[in-house]
Amino acid sequence: MKKISIKIGLLFFCLIFTMEVCLFFLLHQKIAHSRIEEELSALVNRGNNHRDVLETYYNEETIHHIALMEVKSVTEVVITDEQGKIIISSTDITNQIRQLIKAEKKDIPRSGQIIENDWKSKPYIATVTPFETGIKTGYVYMFQDTSQVKQLMKQLNKHFLIAGIATAIVTAIIILILSRFIAKPLIKMKEATKKLSRGNFSIQLDNKSNDELGELAGSIQRLADELNHLKTERNEFLSSISHELRTPLTYMKGYADVAKRDNLSKQDREHYLNIIMDETEKLTTLVTELIELAQLDNNAFTIHKEWFPVSEALKKITKKILPSFHEADITLVVICPENIQIYADPVRFEQILTNLLDNARKYSPNGTITTLEVVHENGDVKIAIRDEGKGIPKKDIPFIFERFYRVDKSRSRDLGGTGLGLAIVKELIYAHHWEIEVASEVNKGTTITIIARGESS
Repeated sequence: MKKISIKIGLLFFCLIFTMEVCLFFLLHQKIAHSRIEEELSALVNRGNNHRDVLETYYNEETIHHIALMEVKSVTEVVITDEQGKIIISSTDITNQIRQLIKAEKKDIPRSGQIIENDWKSKPYIATVTPFETGIKTGYVYMFQDTSQVKQLMKQLNKHFLIAGIATAIVTAIIILILSRFIAKPLIKMKEATKKLSRGNFSIQLDNKSNDELGELAGSIQRLADELNHLKTERNEFLSSISHELRTPLTYMKGYADVAKRDNLSKQDREHYLNIIMDETEKLTTLVTELIELAQLDNNAFTIHKEWFPVSEALKKITKKILPSFHEADITLVVICPENIQIYADPVRFEQILTNLLDNARKYSPNGTITTLEVVHENGDVKIAIRDEGKGIPKKDIPFIFERFYRVDKSRSRDLGGTGLGLAIVKELIYAHHWEIEVASEVNKGTTITIIARGESS
């Protein structure tokens, strides 16, 4: 549970901490460089001020006054003549000071020049400013002990270290909170997938965010709902098929036992044998349709499309099915222009319409009319089958193409259906890439429309 939040937290911490270290380093370098520049600039300005005083009031008193001023400050001054001879100094002359004074000077600007800026390894930083009076010409050297600068940098480093540690702690706390917040829905999804793997499909993921996590949670929820639906359908299917197989087998066994009796008349024996034959046919039809559905589910069948006249196919279909309509005293009306052709599998086309017409006959009372009408609209073929039967309740319409689903379950055996016909029709319609629509009103009839888009001529 904590692994993913720890991984996310460590990843974010490493990335952000690396960025912070780089930014802190750049900022430190910038501030340190600015502070050194300020110290050097202040040293140059101090030398320029002494130069201005010397040029205005050059005398022994002024020179001593300048030296005395520097004795009380953190900087030191050395005034030399043009040849480098020391006129006065506010500090003892060290070897480094002596070397800087004796160094060759070329084109030193009046505004002053930095002659030593290495504060890390040298004991002094230094500047030189030339002066010129009517009496004397020379140079004003300014020196500052680098220990002062180093102490300043040490304080700066200390402040940056404290700020860095504080920033790292605050960053770690924020990232810990954020990583747990980000990982929480992932942990829930992981637990949900565990439940799915164990066969528990009744999960609820309430992640309503509009980001990728929300989309992933929605996908898992839809998968769970579909698996739960499939599980329910499978259980219902197994229950239904067990019932459908057990019922004819029970009839067959029972009537076979009765037909074996010695004292049974020939007429009664034939009656019982006919019942057995009827149940055998029903069982054969059920098994055949189950095999066909299995083939449809596994795509173990092929659709062989070809162009053929719809009217010719309908004549062939009605010739086979018309006797059953006459027997039920139902009028079958076929309306189809002669010039309409359709691109379809002729065998499957006949199977679709036969199933739908047979279904209309079963659920229509005597003396009613069933109409099969074909129209050609905008390159589409629409085949509508309208009956005047009992109709389908609105709540049942979405489920009539499911396997073994029956609107009137109490009359299922009286009507002789297996509950698989419409399921086969739906699969065949989808295999042709067609559409099927159902409109129905209770006690007024049902209209089922097949729409073959762009497959007519």
